[in-house]
Amino acid sequence: MRSTEEIVETLREALTGVGVALPSLRVDPVTGASDEPFALVDLGRCNVRTAEKLASVLRGERPAVGAYATDVRDGRIGEVMGHVGGRVQLRPVGGGREWECPPESVGAAPPEEVLRARVRGRNREARLS
Repeated sequence: MRSTEEIVETLREALTGVGVALPSLRVDPVTGASDEPFALVDLGRCNVRTAEKLASVLRGERPAVGAYATDVRDGRIGEVMGHVGGRVQLRPVGGGREWECPPESVGAAPPEEVLRARVRGRNREARLS
């Protein structure tokens, strides 16, 4: 049987693999130091966005809430805000008006394109201030 620490690390890697970070994930110090044969795993506290992303992943939504995606119909990149009525709701990187996209038209957003979109948004904000 694997140690509790190994199991917690496996869970951390699995969560990271689907884009979820639980910063307080650890072995519960009280049960971990006791003679309890099955120590508790402390999942810790997380913010609402992380909880929403975790719920989305557990529901099997693709792409998960909080991920970045490309609307292949026109190349726009957006953050996934939800899944409603069989459609994916996207919001432009950096904010703005959301739009809906059929799931078959959603593609992965390359990290470099997300970065470019974020920089464009920041530059636009700077010009407006």
